[in-house]
Amino acid sequence: MDVLFVHNNFPGQFVHAAQAFARRPGVRVFGVGGPTARPRPHVGLAAYRIPEKPPSGGHPLGERFNSDVIRGELAAGAMQRLKKEMGCDPALVVGHTGWGETLFARDLFPNARHVAFCEFFYNASGADVGFDPEFPEQGLRTALRIRAKNAGMLTALAAADLGLSPTEWQKSQHPRFLWDRIAVAHDGIDTRAAAPKANARFRLPDGRELRPRDEVITFVNRQLEPYRGYHVFMRALPEILRRRPEAQALIVGGDGVSYGRKAPDGKSWKDIFLDEVRDRLDMSRVHFLGQIPKPDFLAMLQVSTAHVYLTYPFVLSWSLLEAMAAGAPIVASGTAPVREAVEDGVTGRLFDFFDVAGLAEAVCRTLQDRETLGPMRRAARDFAVSRYDLASVCLPKQMSLFDQLVSGAAAG
Repeated sequence: MDVLFVHNNFPGQFVHAAQAFARRPGVRVFGVGGPTARPRPHVGLAAYRIPEKPPSGGHPLGERFNSDVIRGELAAGAMQRLKKEMGCDPALVVGHTGWGETLFARDLFPNARHVAFCEFFYNASGADVGFDPEFPEQGLRTALRIRAKNAGMLTALAAADLGLSPTEWQKSQHPRFLWDRIAVAHDGIDTRAAAPKANARFRLPDGRELRPRDEVITFVNRQLEPYRGYHVFMRALPEILRRRPEAQALIVGGDGVSYGRKAPDGKSWKDIFLDEVRDRLDMSRVHFLGQIPKPDFLAMLQVSTAHVYLTYPFVLSWSLLEAMAAGAPIVASGTAPVREAVEDGVTGRLFDFFDVAGLAEAVCRTLQDRETLGPMRRAARDFAVSRYDLASVCLPKQMSLFDQLVSGAAAG
């Protein structure tokens, strides 16, 4: 049996499922991806290249769909190469719908079962768009742009046999008439690696070593930007450090943008919001670490005594779940995606996303109560293991869904 995974940044979320199929006797695994696709062991990979000047034109509201069609055609060419050069004839095609690569997969492989990975469906209200009044994005033009943005995803989903979303909230953002076609199975986290460690150590760039007995505030984004509440955290930090004179703040993330708008005037959001509060911070206790290797990231979580997480109503970060699994006390924004993973007072402390004083109070209380937070930390880890563990929960659920889909096709 052949299995094909399609992802702009292959393997992306499919890394574990691809390897699980590759370990099965008699199964060949193939991948299609864009310029950033990475080879994996025992996977036949075909990557496409985006032309330096891709075709443009047409209505401005159709630009996103035009881009999706370009990528879809390029991905279809990569699929054709796999058919011609390697004899790829998949019984199962699993693809991310976000960039257009799966638009024509059904036409290349009409007899396969197709799974559409439904990470996020855009809405003009009720989710990320218009959530933060500091960065307004509303009005009819925005609504039209957001609706048009979903065209490629809807086209790909219409050609799929099954949709797959990581969380119930992410599924709920899709139109209600599609809910019965979308299963929920999280990507999964490694809760054996992300686990409490009493003798953990984390070394700062200046050589100082932090341990679980120290007061350590951690904050993690892929990029330091408003979508993940960086501005709110930075505004709370001066008060936190004033009230907790022994605390160290460890901030992980890049200077770019992953989700929201770019910072103005060629600046970075990191510098804009740091400059806003710099004169009220003891910078010897504020450590911008950039993007750090996974072992260092896990060690940091293991010494954390207050892990702060904020997000707009958007895709839930793996880092929150890893922090829960590592036993770090959680202080998080009470936005809808977070409430699916964190119960206030049970597995963490929640606050209103925009409440800077409330965030500062929650962090200070968490640091003050650290000796009595054992039950909350254990409850958070237990929940992370029972719902999001890769090996025992998430990967088996994904593989079961795929197997049922393929066996149903064979039986039919």
